[in-house]
Amino acid sequence: MASKSLWMGAGVAAVLIVVSGIVLYQYAFAPNSDEPVGGPVEMPSTQGDFSLTQLDDDQLAILSFGYTYCPDICPMTQSVKRQALAQLTDAQRERVVPVMITVDPERDTIERMQEYMGFFGEEFIGAVGSQAQLEDVASRYGVIWRRVEAPDSAMAYTIDHSASLFLVNSEGDILQRVLYSPTPHGLVSALESELGG
Repeated sequence: MASKSLWMGAGVAAVLIVVSGIVLYQYAFAPNSDEPVGGPVEMPSTQGDFSLTQLDDDQLAILSFGYTYCPDICPMTQSVKRQALAQLTDAQRERVVPVMITVDPERDTIERMQEYMGFFGEEFIGAVGSQAQLEDVASRYGVIWRRVEAPDSAMAYTIDHSASLFLVNSEGDILQRVLYSPTPHGLVSALESELGG
């Protein structure tokens, strides 16, 4: 009888451990269901101190988050921005400011960002904030990133990060969120919708 109670107690304890583990996992790792709220962006950039408030009333920014050592997603994202801009009319293009905020302020200096953004166009802005500024803006835009050590690589580490694009106005209101795509169709559609295609 005692052994049966012991086994039942062990079974209950095991169930509690499993349930606790599931709850903890969901709390720690489940994606945040809250919608991003956006808001102000003010950081040093490749074109001086950048702020969304510098945008004219009829302008919008295409915000993305990335880093210059990114092997694929980030250069593709900037190329998609460039392709989308090329499909707009001249008048529409003047109302769009492409911006990339680095998630790697440790390596991405203003000088490095200038060189990198120059590959995509002179109108492309690279913003480099402090770690505190990055954490603030990223939390408000629902962007997550994490450093991944790569000891066998010359880069030493890479960064996994969200790859959505945000169309925002001078107030930091998120007009549209565009999911990552290697083609510009979704971004063009969103831009034309906001600019009056």
